[in-house]
Amino acid sequence: MKQSLQLKLGQQLTMTPQLQQAIKLLQLSTLDLQQEIQTILESNPMLELSEEHEDAPPSADAEPVSTPESDSDSNSERLTASTDGEEQSWQDDIPEDLPVDTHWDDIYQSSGSGSSANPDHDFDFDSRNSVAESLQDHLLWQLNLTRMSDVDRLIATAIIDAIDAKGRLTVAPEELLEGMPGTEGIELDEVMAVLHRIQQFDPPGIAGRDLRECLLIQLRQLPPATPWLQEAMLVVDRHLALLGSRDFNQLMRRTRLKEGELREVLLLIQSLDPSPGESIAPPTAEYVVPDVFVRQVRGRWTVELNPDIAPRLRINNDYAALVRRADSSADNAFLRDNLQEARWFLKSLQSRNETLLKVATEIVEHQRGFFKYGEEAMKPLVLHDIAEAVGMHESTISRVTTQKYMHTPRGIFELKYFFSSHVATESGGECSSTAIRALIRKLIAAENPRKPLSDAKITELLAEQGIVVARRTIAKYREAMVIPPSNERKRLV
Repeated sequence: MKQSLQLKLGQQLTMTPQLQQAIKLLQLSTLDLQQEIQTILESNPMLELSEEHEDAPPSADAEPVSTPESDSDSNSERLTASTDGEEQSWQDDIPEDLPVDTHWDDIYQSSGSGSSANPDHDFDFDSRNSVAESLQDHLLWQLNLTRMSDVDRLIATAIIDAIDAKGRLTVAPEELLEGMPGTEGIELDEVMAVLHRIQQFDPPGIAGRDLRECLLIQLRQLPPATPWLQEAMLVVDRHLALLGSRDFNQLMRRTRLKEGELREVLLLIQSLDPSPGESIAPPTAEYVVPDVFVRQVRGRWTVELNPDIAPRLRINNDYAALVRRADSSADNAFLRDNLQEARWFLKSLQSRNETLLKVATEIVEHQRGFFKYGEEAMKPLVLHDIAEAVGMHESTISRVTTQKYMHTPRGIFELKYFFSSHVATESGGECSSTAIRALIRKLIAAENPRKPLSDAKITELLAEQGIVVARRTIAKYREAMVIPPSNERKRLV
């Protein structure tokens, strides 16, 4: 094979470690950024937290410092005077005669060292650091207070383990019987008997196999004299499907109830809890820390970064001074590499903040109508619009707006929320899909409950406002907002 030299021209994109680090920091959320900073602080000795409030030197007009002897003399005098005064006032407060059935604490307040003068400063360590009780723990606690045989207790434990967070039994009794070890000779009737005992536990409606059984358990635990109790049990037991489809005419025909009577029955059913387990262990709330604050100052919208999302970092000057240029030892190389890495990290962190502020400012400038009038004034916006305005690539804008949140006078929104597609109008303009969703929500909120608006009717109403939207698009937006169709929104007034 003959060897030869060839010259080729080509383009190649090479990402340096600095660029890779900058891109990584750019797409991190607030929580991930704090974890990344904590990791770099633990691994790089050149970085340290910057203390914002340093100890200020004493001023010239400060009070003179007293000697220990004068301090002890003055303190003893003040202590003697205060002790005498307190003893005199305490003796004056003692009544001469006390009732026979009077307790000491009823006359005098406790002055122990453990009490706090300010109730706002009380710290309940147990309540603030204890683990929340789960639904299974609540049921097992009641099971320990219930007298059962060992076999029944084994069955009850298996039933409790099969209850989900909503309080529903997720496994059929037949499957429970087959899956329990050491249950030879146990019949299905015994499992059902234990299940009925578990269904009497708190909260009412627990261990129901479906919605019907869950509601019936709660109705059976109400006092017998409850108004419309029998009618409510009839509707839940036999006509729950008609109630779910809100076919009230057929429901009144089947139950032979008048409209006013059916309204009272529905009010009783609506007072029940379809998910009783969540009352014991409610879902934990997830708090969002905003990355950007938007405020209106003197008629202008201002944007600023949240200073609390990340700690302030700086290079440790004492360690940086140990780096010697001419030294090629291993220790000096270690310090030099960490110093360079620390400078890259600080520069990447600053670049992230500047990019985030620049993109957020451009979004606020484009969506002024939203901040002033609400969702109905939202303008169409895509990543390409912001990328052109700030001179960056669309992929960079996508990284900046992912898992970043903006605190506004109208609430906290993800930066992605302000981007939406456009729908053409009859006048030749454009309307944001977010604004159309707001209009749909407004029309449904103002509809007649007896005759809810259908998707076709909403399409006609939007067309009257100059917005051309297909019926299937209305259905898609409605389902995205978790709004049921018109037949399920119908209700009695």
